[in-house]
Amino acid sequence: MGSHKIISSLALFCFIIMLTTFCPTKAQNSQQEYLDTHNAARAQVGVGPLTWDDNVAAYAQSYANERMNDCNLMHSGGQYGENLAASSGGEITATDAVNMWVNEKSNYDYSTNSCVGGVCGHYTQVVWANSVRLGCASVPCANNGGSFVICNYDPPGNFVGQRPY
Repeated sequence: MGSHKIISSLALFCFIIMLTTFCPTKAQNSQQEYLDTHNAARAQVGVGPLTWDDNVAAYAQSYANERMNDCNLMHSGGQYGENLAASSGGEITATDAVNMWVNEKSNYDYSTNSCVGGVCGHYTQVVWANSVRLGCASVPCANNGGSFVICNYDPPGNFVGQRPY
């Protein structure tokens, strides 16, 4: 009986080690995670939800792959609206990235349609009513152990003189 308990305990220990080694503990930056976080912010201001677009996502993935070696926050200059985020020394989740952009809401003054007290353009792109399609990607940074996140929006937003919603 005593050796049976040791084997059972050992099997349980190995199972726990296997779970912590092979099972992800952080969010996996899924399409749904990107959509849910964006759409929660959009719902707060009465803007309709974004839908995932595979073509926009392919563009985001292609550009993310280009940035993998340096993870510089340089915009692609493409046809879509775009938000970027990066971290060093750890993964940035989809929720973390989108919430970072949404946290700029406190810098946006709707009555004057301007940024006050800081940057707000990432937030206004998230809630831009005319943007209806979303595609995002994330890659590990080869240079610092962090990650690079890009979300693209179609049609793009942030036009001077226009309100986001």
